[in-house]
Amino acid sequence: MPAVSFTDLGLPASLVRVLAARDITVPTPIQAATLADTIAGRDVLGRGRTGSGKTYAFLLPLVARLAASKSRSKSRVPRALILAPTRELVGQIESALKPLAKVAGLSSVSIFGGVSQQPQVRALRSGVDILIATPGRLEDLIEQRHCSLGNIEITVLDEADHMSDLGFLPPVKRLLEQTPQRGQRMLFSATLDARVGVLVKQFLHNPVTHEADSNEPATSATTHHVLQVEHEQRLPVLADLTSAPGQRLVFTRTKHRAKALTRQLNAEGVHAVELHGDLSQNVRARNLQAFHAGRVKTLVATDIAARGIHVDDIAMVVHADPPVEHKAYVHRSGRTGRAGKTGTVITLSTGGQLRDLRALTRAAGITPITTRIDTLADPILVELAPGERVRTPPAGGSVTSASAVAGGRPDRRRPQPKSEPSARSSKRHNAPRTSKGRSTRTHSAAQFSARARTS
Repeated sequence: MPAVSFTDLGLPASLVRVLAARDITVPTPIQAATLADTIAGRDVLGRGRTGSGKTYAFLLPLVARLAASKSRSKSRVPRALILAPTRELVGQIESALKPLAKVAGLSSVSIFGGVSQQPQVRALRSGVDILIATPGRLEDLIEQRHCSLGNIEITVLDEADHMSDLGFLPPVKRLLEQTPQRGQRMLFSATLDARVGVLVKQFLHNPVTHEADSNEPATSATTHHVLQVEHEQRLPVLADLTSAPGQRLVFTRTKHRAKALTRQLNAEGVHAVELHGDLSQNVRARNLQAFHAGRVKTLVATDIAARGIHVDDIAMVVHADPPVEHKAYVHRSGRTGRAGKTGTVITLSTGGQLRDLRALTRAAGITPITTRIDTLADPILVELAPGERVRTPPAGGSVTSASAVAGGRPDRRRPQPKSEPSARSSKRHNAPRTSKGRSTRTHSAAQFSARARTS
């Protein structure tokens, strides 16, 4: 039986041509399952594993329906709203939307915090069709009367399970309450649990639920391992894994830990950059771009990178800190094994963490292979991360800053209080300790040049 086509599902020929130009000719399972209903204007609840094509699953019907709508007016007030939890995910959605919106004659604006609001305000005043936003900044602009949701025809919640968490739920509900009651609503995520039911019950009308693929990572393409290590072995093992060829995405639980681990890896000769909420938007974008472009092979991140980071050739995901819940494991692990490629997921665990980790992986539907590591000579390390280990310590043995590695200026924003160390602070009392007990320091490129001239 021939595969269903985008045309069969009711997608306009103009959008089919845009997809074909990007070598997208066959709908993914989640797209094939949902498009007929979403193009028809039904409320939809869609679940598909990470990397399954959910972004196009909601963008295609959204653009098709807005282009065909007769409600377009010269005032160009927003007619569609896409809510996402992070700035990075907003950016990913905007990149996918732009060519579709262009051919349909639609405009869009991305709204998120961490940057000046003035360009966003100017775009809203000029008139836009589609808003892509994080909840906090959008609420700010609405309160300042720069934006109204009274003409929204279509609302999308990406990563709906995360948007249903307690931290997001109140603003998300307030925003949905401002959209017309009979507008179309679409909720998409890799995992959907009971918390999403709060939004479904209040805001969706006779929704159609579609589940395509699994809510687990692509297990056929991804192998999962637990390496049991002693506490003092964590950094040496991680440095060994990340110095092998290929791009690595390393997850930590906290912003402070991401910053410290990035410094420690750079001290070990592994070029790494960090991604977490304490960084300014410019630094976040620069570090992420350096990783996308392959100029830096290791990205150390909190869970803000677990959703919306689309880099097709990430060879390995490492949980430097085991996640606290199975959904985080699913989303983190889904960053590898994408676009038909294989991937490896490794969790570093001490003996005391194994019991909780086993329960977590069972809840995620994963049975990892557990190996105890007693020495860096253990052959499992080369088996999991094959290839020559390459380390490039900075001249003079100092640590390069994340900004210098990424090719930009260091972020000089004011340090935060000691209880929450700033990602920009380079004060010596905040410097982490390496495994040998030496304090590491961060220097800008200019400081390195000055050191070289005086040595």
